[in-house]
Amino acid sequence: MTTFTYAQKVLFQHCDPAGIVFYPRYFEMINATVEEWFEARIGFSFAQMHGVDEVAVPTAGLQIAFNAPSRLGEMLEFRLVPKRLGRSSLDLEITAVCGDEQRLSMTATLVFTRRGAGKSVPWPDDLRAKIDNEINEMVEKDA
Repeated sequence: MTTFTYAQKVLFQHCDPAGIVFYPRYFEMINATVEEWFEARIGFSFAQMHGVDEVAVPTAGLQIAFNAPSRLGEMLEFRLVPKRLGRSSLDLEITAVCGDEQRLSMTATLVFTRRGAGKSVPWPDDLRAKIDNEINEMVEKDA
């Protein structure tokens, strides 16, 4: 497998009055990318996660750099690479580009939680194996 990509068009709802993406809207786009990655690559939709299994993957930490503005009507390509899997955490690297120009770069740490637990819990073995496989395939690709 390769880097997971998810295309998102900059819509009016994402923009401030000047027609550029209002930075909090990027977080909605990033979350959509993460949600699509879980469903497409891990086989675990947020509908299953939240609605049936009563678990979640909230963001515990992030670092982001906004490299250039994005404008209404542009098509952004979000690229997600899983980097490290911990006992209950997952580090992701996410970038957004438009053509050849990088618009943002981010690292995020998600944690696996169970509703009502109030703290992180270990990844279930089946999910751990699928995420590990994604990370290992990226490492092999880079080698």
